[in-house]
Amino acid sequence: MAVGRKTGNQAPARAGALIVAATPIGNLGDVSTRLQSALRSAVKVAAEDTRRAAKLLESVDARARLVSLHAHNERSRIATLLRGMLAGEDLVLLCDAGTPGISDPGMRLVSAARSAGIRVTPLPGPCAAVAALSVAGFPADRFRFEGFLPARRAARLARLEALKQVTETLVFYEAVHRIGAALKDMRAAFGGGREAVLARELTKLHESIHGGTLDELCREAESGAIVAKGEFALVVGGAVEASGDQDAAALDSALKVLLDELPTRQAARLAAALTGVARRAAYQRALDLKRPKQAAE
Repeated sequence: MAVGRKTGNQAPARAGALIVAATPIGNLGDVSTRLQSALRSAVKVAAEDTRRAAKLLESVDARARLVSLHAHNERSRIATLLRGMLAGEDLVLLCDAGTPGISDPGMRLVSAARSAGIRVTPLPGPCAAVAALSVAGFPADRFRFEGFLPARRAARLARLEALKQVTETLVFYEAVHRIGAALKDMRAAFGGGREAVLARELTKLHESIHGGTLDELCREAESGAIVAKGEFALVVGGAVEASGDQDAAALDSALKVLLDELPTRQAARLAAALTGVARRAAYQRALDLKRPKQAAE
């Protein structure tokens, strides 16, 4: 299904489409039937690394023309690629591994295509963040994908400190030469007892998945039990929810402000969203707080 257009722009009826295609994150056995078909029928493929993409195309017997599209040339290539699509060419967009635009190039081209009225359609498939989350055993009904942390330690610590109280499961990518430092900084920011799962080389021959506290993962990294090679996805458990007393205090504080300005039901709904308290409980508490005021009036 096509993604809705951002503006009222309308591409010519003959215009082609932009197909945003996910590729295997390591194991070529994960190439989907749809991806094979799209690559075999494509005339042009925009790829982050044309050498890696060439191997993928060869593996499925596809002969599309490859165009490089990476972080350093994406802006300059957009106009040319848009002209081709507006003239009727379909374009398949690939990144090195996983889904374009998820810590990989592609977002700018997708945005420009939508603005030009070009049909944009996803060809879903592998994503390292989701793969790691699926084997971590942490809550995934709500999670935050943080991608790569800053390379400089001061900025990395500041970012982690900002995430310290986040209760959702956190998912990170990390480079091989920074994984040890990143684990130590997470321990410093979140505490050594925070649970985490480190996934290395997912779907590949030497895949390994390490779980434990941040203290334990740091020790494993220092001892060499976690091999410092390949690509890493790190899933970290969220902060523990506030205690019942703290929840009640936070709810009362929010409701006392909101009830002065809003109807009871709306105030309760907003207070629940702000504090994480169940909506029904927030509404009951709002009624309790309203009764003394009504009696006094």
